[in-house]
Amino acid sequence: MTTAMYWKEITVNWGESDPFGLVYYPRIVAWFNDTEHEFFRTIGYPIDQMIKNDRTTFVMGEIHFRFIGPASYGDRVATTITLEKMGDHSLHWNCKAKNALTNAPVCEGRATRIYARINEDGTLNSAVIPEQMRRAITDSGKLNHLNQDIEQEEEYHHPQR
Repeated sequence: MTTAMYWKEITVNWGESDPFGLVYYPRIVAWFNDTEHEFFRTIGYPIDQMIKNDRTTFVMGEIHFRFIGPASYGDRVATTITLEKMGDHSLHWNCKAKNALTNAPVCEGRATRIYARINEDGTLNSAVIPEQMRRAITDSGKLNHLNQDIEQEEEYHHPQR
């Protein structure tokens, strides 16, 4: 299986970390939640539309993150999610964040998402991830969705330092 991967660059907002650059745990979770939602949007499965049109979504099954280094107000941070495993009902992501300027690690962890159907009474039942969605997730690692060979683009190759 080709590994699905997605990254997003964010700016640390006021109040996301303490004065020493320790990022608050709920903000770390939110960074990766936002990154994952943006990933689904780019492959044609925006979460808000899944909820509205199909009454399905990915819910948090398990999370574990650890703080590694500081990120303070105004810092640019690159968040990356990489698919470790896709089960019948679940996605298992490896998550990393680093300072976009220095490449210094900020945090890392794992998140397991469960694909679920939203019942009329608001309860959830796990569901099998549809084959078309599975293909979109897998194909995203091949960059097919860009309709170009990005590795051949001149801008893709950066000079060695």
